[in-house]
Amino acid sequence: MSQSQEGVSRRHFLTATSLGGLALAAGGVTLPFGFSRIAAAVGTSVNPPEDKVVWGACSVNCGSRCALRLHVRDDTVWRVETDNTGLDTYGDHQVRACLRGRSIRRRINHPDRLNYPMKRVGKRGEGKFARVSWDEALDTITNSLKKTIARYGNEAVYINYTSGVVGGNITRSSPYASLVARLMNCYGGFLSHYGTYSTAQIAAAMPYTYGSNEGNSTSDIVNSKLVVMFGNNPAETRMSGGGITYHLEQARERSRARMIVIDPRYTDTAAGREDEWIPIRPGTDAALVSALAWVMIGEDLVDQPFLDRYCVGYDEKTLPAGAPANGHYKAYILGEGEDGVAKTPAWAARITGIPQERIVKLAREIAGARPAYICQGWGPQRQANGELTSRAIAMLPILTGNVGIHGGNSGARESTYTITIERMPVLENPVKTQISCFSWTDAIARGPQMTALADGVRGKEKLDVPIKFIWNYAGNTLINQHSDINRTHEILQDDTRCETIVVIENFMTSSARYADILLPDLMTVEQEDIIPNDYAGNMGYLIFTQPATSAKFERRPIYWIMSEVAKRLGPDVYQRFTEGRTQAQWLQYLYAKMRARDPQLPDYEALKQQGIYKRQDPAGHYVAYQDFRDDPDAHPLKTPSGKIEIYSAALARIAQTWRLREDETISPLPVYASTFEGWDSPARRDYPLQLFGFHYKARTHSTYGNIDVLQAACRQEVWINPIDARARGIENGDRVRVFNARGEVRLEAKVTPRIMPGVSAMGQGAWHHADMHGDRVDHGGCVNVLTTQRPSPLAKGNPQHTNLVQIAKI
Repeated sequence: MSQSQEGVSRRHFLTATSLGGLALAAGGVTLPFGFSRIAAAVGTSVNPPEDKVVWGACSVNCGSRCALRLHVRDDTVWRVETDNTGLDTYGDHQVRACLRGRSIRRRINHPDRLNYPMKRVGKRGEGKFARVSWDEALDTITNSLKKTIARYGNEAVYINYTSGVVGGNITRSSPYASLVARLMNCYGGFLSHYGTYSTAQIAAAMPYTYGSNEGNSTSDIVNSKLVVMFGNNPAETRMSGGGITYHLEQARERSRARMIVIDPRYTDTAAGREDEWIPIRPGTDAALVSALAWVMIGEDLVDQPFLDRYCVGYDEKTLPAGAPANGHYKAYILGEGEDGVAKTPAWAARITGIPQERIVKLAREIAGARPAYICQGWGPQRQANGELTSRAIAMLPILTGNVGIHGGNSGARESTYTITIERMPVLENPVKTQISCFSWTDAIARGPQMTALADGVRGKEKLDVPIKFIWNYAGNTLINQHSDINRTHEILQDDTRCETIVVIENFMTSSARYADILLPDLMTVEQEDIIPNDYAGNMGYLIFTQPATSAKFERRPIYWIMSEVAKRLGPDVYQRFTEGRTQAQWLQYLYAKMRARDPQLPDYEALKQQGIYKRQDPAGHYVAYQDFRDDPDAHPLKTPSGKIEIYSAALARIAQTWRLREDETISPLPVYASTFEGWDSPARRDYPLQLFGFHYKARTHSTYGNIDVLQAACRQEVWINPIDARARGIENGDRVRVFNARGEVRLEAKVTPRIMPGVSAMGQGAWHHADMHGDRVDHGGCVNVLTTQRPSPLAKGNPQHTNLVQIAKI
């Protein structure tokens, strides 16, 4: 073989390998699959046609937005690269996609993609469908929608919580900001929701302390001396170049800040990067904070001038009128408050599992390091007492005066710099009623019994009708991402309750199996859109996505689908929905409004050609509440007092008026409270292990959950400590049963000291796989077979990390 022929063979071998084996052999030369115009023979040099390189983006709900450069031949994406622009220096780095985004061609070209509209022909959940025409599908949807509204009113129509393309604009799937919402707002409105599955508790609680929920940008760690992370794991949750892992590593490299990770699991953020890992029992972070405060107060380590000037409710002199005597935070910590218990390190050690001498050392280290970046992820607040937890963690920067300064933080999760974005307008919803996003199954099963004081209904005292019609666009929360799957299945399978479910999807997900009408959507990389960054430190950017290929089979974009439904609802609805614009014209219209506000932006065609536009924060780094810190009188917070409210009179009123169970706590102070299915629950006699889910690098929630190479690289396992495994005769790799009263999951065990004794964990988002007519045992490793559907007290939010289970070897 000549040298030139050898080079050809090697080139094609590498090409075929990058395609994961999708290749054809021709004349002894391996050729990429699908390239019909390429012919080769032994002894003939092959010159493949030039690629068309198209800018796209991974727009899933991971907290990042990453640029993709899609190589296209013969109308097929065969290779994926990522951002290659900029100087690739700190502050102008390349927005490099992680292994998920880089595998997107396997999603685009997946053999299981939905190709045609379908209607259900079996029972809900069976996954039995028949192909229908687009006209039949759209007519069926329209007629059902009209019938539902005529009989029950618009409050019976619900857009389910979905976040599969939350990064998009035209394609955005956030229910209150999607084209589905725009359509419904053109047709009388819909029952809306508040909160998210990710952030309900912290988003509800932090405004009672600060008036909002903001933190310093991660890039500001360049100015820190100490980083303390409560359950914050960006190396797995935001591991791409568009997220915050890069800023965390680069900033610490410059500041030499020590990093302490407080988490039940030794995460990838900790692994090899941390200075210390402190394992803690799930749901007990507030107890740890209380003991840290006890040490700081007793050793006079608090920033008293800061507490006096900027805060309400730390001690007697700043306690608001109407609060009970000794109702302040200092009294609670020292045991002089209502419960009479001093929050000593010995008290907290029994609760948290952290030795008391380590608690004392940590308190002194936090108080002695200034500035200190104290933050929390969203895992600690995704507990049944998550509202208390999030406010408690915020007490550490408050006590030490680290709020509103460079290198400090508010105790919240990081904030970010963003470039101007003009969102697709969804118009005003005529229906003002809202429910918690986590309580929609209750709204199907017992809607008219749900009230404001007991269930968190907003906009009126109670619901008048149950949910009868559900839109589900780009989401897997109908089943997979919602709690207590077996109960949810029972509710959804009864089509006399919720009468119509419309699902718009790319794949036959666990949720899609419950559709009455199932519609095939295009992916974001198959259509035009302008996508802004989400969390990205101090560099904002815009990505202009373009169709990588033509629309295959009968897949259609969401704008076309909603426009066709609007057309069938009447000419007035159609005109109001489209305003006479195509999808491309909407993008041009919205971008023109962006440039009017931000003239630094490139013109439309320039952005389209360059694919990505970046800009560094002109302020350097975002500092939460900096104006307030500089001048609290001129820049008060959005709290009733204008100050940091350690004691919240508003929460005191809620605690007195809402209907709560005996084991539920709403407090004006950031206290610790044990909860149902917690570390000290009597239910541990039967189910002795605490279980939580964590965001897994093989998936973004459930997106990418069907990609074979990711499944192989990151197996679905249940983490268990060697002490707990030994007591159960379990070895690493054994198949085990994980079960409680709600259901059972079977999967492999990962026996590892990276999780503390008494605690177990699974990567959340694995696709549910069970016979819903048989034993209902899940073989896919879906944690939500086991999670509780009982909401948290204040936010009525998702407590999917508060669960008790038993694990046994099969």
